[in-house]
Amino acid sequence: MKAKFLFLIILFSGVLLAQNNQIDTLKNYSFSDLETKYYEYNSIDKIKDASLISYYYLQKAKREKNNEKIVEGYVLMHFNEPFLNALKYLDSVQSFTRDSKKETYPARIYLLRGNLYFRYDHQKEALNNYILGLKYAKEKRNKRQIAFAEISIAYLNNYIGKHYEAAKKLKYYLYNAPYLSESELADIHLNLTSTYLDIQKMDSAKVLIGEGLRSSKQNNIYRYNQYLSLLGLYNLKLKNYQIAIDNLEQSKKYFIDEQSNALSINYSTLYLGQSYAGLGKKEKAIKNFIAIDSTVQKTNNTFPELREVYPYLIEYYKDKNDKEKQLYYIDRFLKIDKKLDSQFRYISRELPRRYDAPNLIKEKENIINELENKKIILYVSICTLILILLLLGYLYFKSKKSEKKHRKIAQDLLKSVYKNSDIQNYKGEHQDTSSNLVQFENTDYKIIRVTSEEVAQNILKELDIFEAKELFVQKGTTLSSVAKKVKTNSRYLSEIINIYKGKNFATYLNDLRIDYAITRLANDRKFRSYKIPFIAEELGYNNDQAFALAFKKRTGTTLSIYLKEIEKTKV
Repeated sequence: MKAKFLFLIILFSGVLLAQNNQIDTLKNYSFSDLETKYYEYNSIDKIKDASLISYYYLQKAKREKNNEKIVEGYVLMHFNEPFLNALKYLDSVQSFTRDSKKETYPARIYLLRGNLYFRYDHQKEALNNYILGLKYAKEKRNKRQIAFAEISIAYLNNYIGKHYEAAKKLKYYLYNAPYLSESELADIHLNLTSTYLDIQKMDSAKVLIGEGLRSSKQNNIYRYNQYLSLLGLYNLKLKNYQIAIDNLEQSKKYFIDEQSNALSINYSTLYLGQSYAGLGKKEKAIKNFIAIDSTVQKTNNTFPELREVYPYLIEYYKDKNDKEKQLYYIDRFLKIDKKLDSQFRYISRELPRRYDAPNLIKEKENIINELENKKIILYVSICTLILILLLLGYLYFKSKKSEKKHRKIAQDLLKSVYKNSDIQNYKGEHQDTSSNLVQFENTDYKIIRVTSEEVAQNILKELDIFEAKELFVQKGTTLSSVAKKVKTNSRYLSEIINIYKGKNFATYLNDLRIDYAITRLANDRKFRSYKIPFIAEELGYNNDQAFALAFKKRTGTTLSIYLKEIEKTKV
């Protein structure tokens, strides 16, 4: 014992010397650098190094009288301090931030306090603080803090055996919380793995264990051994006892050598003892279970799986007829069970009342709102559909009415053609259907003529010949080309057409072509059988669209309807 004490003194002296050297090194770091270093060491379970950094951080903040950094220093210090000291540091944080307007307060105080209580096995107080932290986080709409609170409450659900509820929440935040850091997501990943093992989702657990081992092997040996311990549990559940023992002996040794937290050591030891028990090696199982009891006595930290340890110890010493130890472990079991039962009852009662029930009410409200929104969307959709149907109906009837009108015009055109009457007479009879079908209007008194009457008559005779020979269907016909044919100039020709035909040259030419098309389409079956582009070209048009537009403008009906009416009369 003295040798051990002397070793501790020597070790402590060495630590002090190392600390002085490290403090000199830390002087070169900013607050931000120190925080990064602290969390880096803490995440890989280098508690001594992390504690040294937090101590230096707080002293630096106090020297500089930087209240904001003093608060962060207290936060860093509390993580690795004994329970009562840690609680005092958090009280100091609360005192400094009482009037803070930051969105992280006061929720941060309650969440940190909840984690502290949880870590030291005060689950009732942990729940109370998590509920308050969640309340204030929601008031400030802080997504990260809401996530922390709900994840922490999920851990309490695990504590009371509600593993499915915990798994659901952990899985949600693992895959749907990009606002959480990599280290925070890594913690969720680890706990979800453990929860999957609790609910026998072995395939899912195996996948996560593989991911965890691969991602941590190179840069986080502490986390690697946590996954190695879970791999041991995985093999234990599959009754691969020897493989489980190999995994767990390695992880247990690491946790003990690195003086990791008691819970990590206890769980590895528990699974190891159960693996030995599975192989029937009772002595080795008992050795591990006794070690767990010893650690629990030192730390007073319990966990639900202890209920599996003490019955085995009691039964073992009963078989050995060792009444003294049998009685001892019965007393230990009753004491542990009383504490677990008290916490279990409280959390089982309060968690549904203070967390699940409000969440269900909120979920109910959300569902009601969603249904109301769906109703509104449905009503709007129905109204929109009705309006669309009405519009389509209106357009349909309008189309039918227009089609009927066009058919009537087409029928009248055909009657005129079949009676071999002049198209101009037809136009005169149907001025209401086509404003372009006009009779000659004497405009001598409206236009100042530059041509003599004799010249005008000669030009008109030439135009009669031009029309009789159907030269107007030639492609490329222009005012200039027609002027040459009728032996005049463009100016005179344009004036004559305007005065005697009552239209400009372009309209005159289109009217001739369409009037020709009306008659020929009605009487010439072969011509009618050609495709529209060919017919258009035959009539002198550059394309079928120009022909169709000219036809509609001249007649008041469409080419397609006119052709249909012709076919009807031929049946």
